[in-house]
Amino acid sequence: MTHPGEQYYPKGVRWDDRIERGTLPDLLSQAARQFGARPAIEFRGRAISFTELEALADVAASAFLHADLGKGATVALFLGNSPDHPINFFGALKAGARLAHLSPLDGERALSHKLSDSGARVLVTSNVATLLPTALKFLEKGLVDRLVVCEDDHWGAVGNPHAPIPDNPAIVTFAKFAQGATKPAQWPSVMADDIALLQYTGGTTGLPKGAMLSHGNLTSAVSIYEVWGRPARLERNSIERVICVLPLFHIYALTVVLLSCLRLGNLISLHQRFDVEAVMRDIEVKRATMFPGVPTMWIAIASLPDLDTRDFSSLVSAGSGGAPLPVEVAKVFERKTNMKLKSGWGMTETCSPGTAHPQEGPDKPGSIGLMLPGIEMDVVALDDPAKALAPGEVGEIRIRGPNVTKGYWGRPQETADAFVGDRFLTGDIGYMDGDGYFFLVDRKKDMIISGGFNVYPQMIEQAIYEHASVQEVIVIGIPDEYRGEAAKAFIKLRAGSAAFSLDELKAFLAGKLGRHEIPAALAFADELPRTPVGKLSRHELRGQQPQSQPVPQRTQQLATGGRP
Repeated sequence: MTHPGEQYYPKGVRWDDRIERGTLPDLLSQAARQFGARPAIEFRGRAISFTELEALADVAASAFLHADLGKGATVALFLGNSPDHPINFFGALKAGARLAHLSPLDGERALSHKLSDSGARVLVTSNVATLLPTALKFLEKGLVDRLVVCEDDHWGAVGNPHAPIPDNPAIVTFAKFAQGATKPAQWPSVMADDIALLQYTGGTTGLPKGAMLSHGNLTSAVSIYEVWGRPARLERNSIERVICVLPLFHIYALTVVLLSCLRLGNLISLHQRFDVEAVMRDIEVKRATMFPGVPTMWIAIASLPDLDTRDFSSLVSAGSGGAPLPVEVAKVFERKTNMKLKSGWGMTETCSPGTAHPQEGPDKPGSIGLMLPGIEMDVVALDDPAKALAPGEVGEIRIRGPNVTKGYWGRPQETADAFVGDRFLTGDIGYMDGDGYFFLVDRKKDMIISGGFNVYPQMIEQAIYEHASVQEVIVIGIPDEYRGEAAKAFIKLRAGSAAFSLDELKAFLAGKLGRHEIPAALAFADELPRTPVGKLSRHELRGQQPQSQPVPQRTQQLATGGRP
């Protein structure tokens, strides 16, 4: 076989199947033409059809053009899971602008950096109480010139607490922003190679960096998933009801749910946050057929005391992504529900697609699956990223394909360092077995993946350094039964300073960091390990740690419309 693992592909799927490449406005327009009055999104009991969604996006696009936010402009979206996201997402793109996603789960300093780095001077947000106060701070600090505020109660009264919208000429409601904006005689020309989205990611070597994702990258990603799932769709010949509790600002939800569902005519059952019983109602009562989640969600479901009596019969697909899925969780879920729960692998830089598991094929616990059609992956030597390794040898995973970013916004050196020719170095260490299945071993970078979200130790350290008693700090990831990984802070105190509790540290960091970034554990040390040149060493510290037990599982919600 030319491409390892192709022998296990679904029947009729080939590695070299045609991968379509286009633009996102065309993707929505084609869906509206093809599926018309069929419901595209269900939110708070209200259905929005494909035709209506395109019409609403056109109104937004006209408003962005009227405000001179077309070609060359960057528009930042600071929104949770509501129809306001796709409306403004497609609206700005149809106007010819590029977008920058801001995560409501991030702390203020990370968000401030993303705004400054992206060059966005207009921020679209909501009057939800978890969003608007933070957005107002950006305006006060001069990071943006204008706020466009979507009114959450437009979608029905049952929602989040709202914050009052100040009377300020720099702040406009979306309704007023769109008022009087008329469609242009001709929409701006949007090309597949145009940057559609700056999706921020990064590691501990610096602040988050914006992966430049083109229209072609994102539409290719959708096409890759479409090709992979074609045999199963033809066999079922059914409109799927897809649960979306994943946050739409995250690449996983954007590609796997929003864009793919629109392309295929499926219904998105949109939730603002993860609540295990709300998800179970969608499955048991509304008969949802697909649920893509992250490990934290599956851990919560697998922990239900009555799991073995719950009705999962409507589900045809239960997938996990965003972070490694604990093997034990998959085993418990399968034992109690008789459904297989398998995880794939992907990255922000790949617009999500990388690997997946076929319905039929060898059972390989812990594997992330086979490389998807159109994608080439291999493993290279850690000391020579141009040297490909044989099956079974451990090294860094490389990838190339039409879905892979061309680089990082405004960072030519980091872009150059991330590629060997046209192959992207993922920073993930792993191996491929003789059947073409990939396995992850470790991460080259120090980034922590907590509940499917990237957590950057350096940013946590910067916040902790603001504490008057802290002389030095190193943050590393430790096992966590709920989120997969959590941050632990190791602190050297200033002379004469008293130790403080974990709860006191959490209170100090509240507001400075996102909830998912707050350390789950704390330790004090007389000295912290250093490299030979005197730098604090995370690598050495990790090596000094005993095999720790995971932080005990907690029951909590993973928010998608605000901080958890």
